Amino acid sequence: MNKFLMILLLLMMYSLSNSQVRVGIAGMTHDHVNGILQNIKREGMLLVGFAEPNKELAMRRLKQFNLPADLWYPSLDELITKTNPQAVCDFRSTIEHLQTVQTCAPKHIHVMVEKPLAVNFADAKKMESLAKMNNIHLITNYETTWYPGHHTAYDLINQGQIGDIAKVIIYDGHHGPKEINCSNDFLSWLTDPVKNGGGAIMDFGCYGADIMAWLMKDVKPISVTAVAQTNKPDTYPKVDDDATIIVQYPKAQGIFHASWCWSYDRKDTEIYGTKGQLIVNKSLEMITRIGDRNTSKEQTVTLQPLNSPYHDSFIYLINVINGKIDPKGSLGSLDVNMKAMAILDAAVKSAKSGKTIKF
Repeated sequence: MNKFLMILLLLMMYSLSNSQVRVGIAGMTHDHVNGILQNIKREGMLLVGFAEPNKELAMRRLKQFNLPADLWYPSLDELITKTNPQAVCDFRSTIEHLQTVQTCAPKHIHVMVEKPLAVNFADAKKMESLAKMNNIHLITNYETTWYPGHHTAYDLINQGQIGDIAKVIIYDGHHGPKEINCSNDFLSWLTDPVKNGGGAIMDFGCYGADIMAWLMKDVKPISVTAVAQTNKPDTYPKVDDDATIIVQYPKAQGIFHASWCWSYDRKDTEIYGTKGQLIVNKSLEMITRIGDRNTSKEQTVTLQPLNSPYHDSFIYLINVINGKIDPKGSLGSLDVNMKAMAILDAAVKSAKSGKTIKF
């Protein structure tokens, strides 16, 4: 290869690496980190490393997925200093989300956290302030964001197909994190009332709060009433494993059933309007009933998978950072998640006090 072609190749390689968004990972205790460990290559993204103070955990996870040990850094500060990431994705305990934003925001590093946004509304407010002050994106990743059914339902509602929203019932959960063999690293904080802010009410109540805040847009809730209990005290002695949240709006109601006691995994959303109803879950099917109550019938509609970048949290984040997507008003956006955190925070307070929390 002559000198000119070699220089041209090097320039092309340099240009390609510079076009990729550099992403670092904070923590590895959240089992959702397996999603990036399984495939560290995403379109437009260069993964620069994992910051995890527990070296044994880091080496174990990297070895499990045949990844090089030199991707490990003992702290987020060291990862940032040595790899200069443009974004950091947080896979630590919920209470540590604030610390991640406190570290990244002043350095103008964008952040994506696993759901929920924060351990409570007070922390969420601090995170919001830091994000706005330092002009960074702060995204919350929910599994349900990437379900085609939710987006199809949202479009049908905006088209007026089912009239005004009257009631939304959302079922989320499974038969328990210990029962489905979550790692001990994950369970150590997921079942801690301080590090997680609660049990099932936080772990799965957040999905309902997020979806409802998204659907209702600028309509503010009037009150939140919640009950939480522990059906399996021998397994979950410190936190609730079952919760029901009722959010009252001026002309609508949201009911979220969050549980670690379901017989099967659940991620089901039922939306009832004044002129129809929509039922969706993670599948590529939606059940609809639209029109006259006496003559209309339920129909099963086949959906199409979401197209890139709306099918993958990391690719979505890259496109937000590159200015190709405005996240405002979306399921993972800061504005929607501040509303969701207000609901979730009120739900925890209601469950503890036995009183309805009014806004």
